[in-house]
Amino acid sequence: MDEAQLEQNIRLCQQGARAGFGPIVAAYADRLLGYLYRMLGNRQDAEDCLQEVFVRVVATIGNYRHQQKFEGWLFRIAGNLARDRIRRSKLVRFVPMEVAPESGPRSNESPEHAMHQQEQADALHAALSKLADDDRQILLLRHFSEMSFKDIAAELGCPLGTALARAHRALGKLRGLMKEEAS
Repeated sequence: MDEAQLEQNIRLCQQGARAGFGPIVAAYADRLLGYLYRMLGNRQDAEDCLQEVFVRVVATIGNYRHQQKFEGWLFRIAGNLARDRIRRSKLVRFVPMEVAPESGPRSNESPEHAMHQQEQADALHAALSKLADDDRQILLLRHFSEMSFKDIAAELGCPLGTALARAHRALGKLRGLMKEEAS
């Protein structure tokens, strides 16, 4: 969805028209679900939280101002709800990094290859779980939610250079942890 369509849909939602909400859900639901899935640890919790995100969006869309980046606003809501849910229920913060449930192993993959991929995913999960929350958040926003560094900087309320430096440091820490897991 381009910026003009997004603004039109937001205006429709702010006026109480349901027609604007469907395209927004369609445009962001998959990325939000992936982000929430990795934060919360299982698909059911992620789906429940995704519904909460969109309920919150409907309830607060009138407060949204177009000067903000909508994607950042939306992911901030998702991140806050996920952190609240984690605090309330003491959930494991991340799902094991298995092959995504909707894709599964490919029929032309050998069992050895699938096992090797799972081992790498498990090592990544273990390393991610050892990172500080801020480091983990910036990596999830960039690599799993596919947000630009400009949007991440706006989301975190910091300059672009700071977001880039934080991501670089977090990636370095993750690489170090991955090397430790491999030894």
